[in-house]
Amino acid sequence: MKRKVAQQRSNYKWKRKVLGLVLLGFCLGSLFLMQNQYSRVVTLASSLRVQKPKPKIAFLFIARNRLPLDMVWDAFFQGGENRFSVYVHSRPGFLFNKATTRSAYFLNRQVNDSIQVDWGEASMIEAERVLLRHALDDTDNKRFAFLSDSCVPLYNFSYIYNYIMSTSTSFVDSFADTKEGRYNPRMDPVIPVHNWRKGSQWVVLTRKHAEVVVKDDIVFPIFQLHCKRRSLPEFWRDRPLPADASKEHNCIPDEHYVQTLLAVSAFLSEDLGFIYPDRQEGLEAEITRRSLTHSSWDLSSSKDRERRGWHPVTYKFSDATSILIQSIKEIDNIYYETEYRREWCTSKGKPAPCFLFARKFTRPAALRLINTTALEL
Repeated sequence: MKRKVAQQRSNYKWKRKVLGLVLLGFCLGSLFLMQNQYSRVVTLASSLRVQKPKPKIAFLFIARNRLPLDMVWDAFFQGGENRFSVYVHSRPGFLFNKATTRSAYFLNRQVNDSIQVDWGEASMIEAERVLLRHALDDTDNKRFAFLSDSCVPLYNFSYIYNYIMSTSTSFVDSFADTKEGRYNPRMDPVIPVHNWRKGSQWVVLTRKHAEVVVKDDIVFPIFQLHCKRRSLPEFWRDRPLPADASKEHNCIPDEHYVQTLLAVSAFLSEDLGFIYPDRQEGLEAEITRRSLTHSSWDLSSSKDRERRGWHPVTYKFSDATSILIQSIKEIDNIYYETEYRREWCTSKGKPAPCFLFARKFTRPAALRLINTTALEL
């Protein structure tokens, strides 16, 4: 009897051990499966993060024909792949192929619906709108930087990318224009005089503001009608002779359009035949009111009083020195006389250089900057 009880106890202990081992094996197996599943989830999440495209800056070049400084930009773009895109507006029919550019970044990057652009005409604005329409087709483009064919970058790609992408605002040189002769009263009431702005055309726009420019069908037609540069004597043979040239409005469209468009925020009455869209409401508060492109305006450089200040200084080979580049980099504030406003330049909340690009440089000047490593690209 005792032997039978002992045997039963022994069997019971043995079954407990087996059950314990089974439970332990089950727990270890479950833990292993959970760990394996967790690793798969982490790996999948990591792969999704890697696959997510980075926001890009669309570099929008406005050129007469070819880009004479393409070798500078070729050096600049190296290493920035997948973080930028390039679009070029050149004269109609001009192609960027191996015969017209040495940089692979510009091959076939011309827009296929370019227009003939004349300085001081609304066609310059339309060229900008053409570039924006193409660049907006790529949903990864989040910033849109306008550049001329004589621009050079002052810093390497990573610095410029981080500077531009660190803020949610557009960079638009914009200030109240109080100079007589620029504003045409016929623009009112679509463009009230208190919303009239002036500034550099070399802006950097957010995607939202780029879409505003492309979709605008109210302010742009007004510019086409009433914002025109004063005719010069050499052009009088091609146009009707003005009765009094001194009374002509001297309005340069590309120096006013984007700035004024973003400043106009009032609704217009239905009695006027249209209502200003609410997408413009308050947009001037969404911009950093300065340009990222430096230009040197020498008001005494021209012997012709009428032409003084119309064009910035062009830097030639002898001007292109590290001292010049450093002097531009050291500019940390901009003063706007018409508004008694000093704009201190910051990035990520800290003091920073005002300018990322500079113009106007000739090809020999740009080559000298590269060869002397004045541009650290």
